[in-house]
Amino acid sequence: MLDFLQMLVSGVAVGSSYALVGLAMVIIYKTSEVPNFAQGEMALISSFFTFMLLEQCGFPYYAAFPLALLFAVLLGFFLEFTVLRRAKDPNILGMIAITIGIEMILLGLVSWKFGADPKTLPFPISPYDSIALGEVFISALEALTVGVALVIMLILFIFFRFSKLGVAMKATQQNDTAARLMGIRTNRILMFTWGVSSLVGCVAGLLISPITMQPYMMWDPLLKGFAAAVMGGMTSLPGAVLGAYLLGIIENLFGGYVSIEFKSVVAFAIIVLVLCIKPSGLFARHYVKKV
Repeated sequence: MLDFLQMLVSGVAVGSSYALVGLAMVIIYKTSEVPNFAQGEMALISSFFTFMLLEQCGFPYYAAFPLALLFAVLLGFFLEFTVLRRAKDPNILGMIAITIGIEMILLGLVSWKFGADPKTLPFPISPYDSIALGEVFISALEALTVGVALVIMLILFIFFRFSKLGVAMKATQQNDTAARLMGIRTNRILMFTWGVSSLVGCVAGLLISPITMQPYMMWDPLLKGFAAAVMGGMTSLPGAVLGAYLLGIIENLFGGYVSIEFKSVVAFAIIVLVLCIKPSGLFARHYVKKV
């Protein structure tokens, strides 16, 4: 029973990292209906920017982390304005190909600048300090990740539900033309969306980097975050978070009781199963566009 509880807590902890990446992807998808496969590398380059500020420039934590978040927002603005907006009447497949191209460019830049050797991001909380919950243990960094994921989910839910800008973002996703006719500046909305998404992804990267930091560190969180978002519903923020926690728990239990070698396969098996049963995701509401 103790082993089960430990795997359950560890599953929630790892699911929080997936949740942050999944939230970042859902934010863009809610506005443009395009899954952003450059999300991981946007977080990657923001994390290495933080590493450069701390290690090479000697910035203190209280200055480096806010500058990293600002860098992430500006990066999102820059990519949307200079790349996505310049595409001539792209379809969904074209936009996906563009995001994959951005991913490869950012990965190449990080590999060229910082090399492939593993690094560790200096962080105020050690990933090796543990907190005891009775007889179950969770690292301080994992506890922080869980708390951050829940707080960001709550802030985003309130933002999309009650703010005018959040409603404008949802309107842009549902019908871009009608939104423009109603006076919504959809180009600015899309640019803002990319900035917010990049910010959330940067938070995920900063929480992952103290454990492992190398050019390919975001591939697994990206794939698992995307799997969680698909399972929960690509248009549902709470769905993406719940999907991430379910995925983390199921993945951990499968690795503990069945096979550690095939642990990563579970995420994609779950995607296939969910899409066969409920194509819109477990927690998303399906709607049909009328033309």
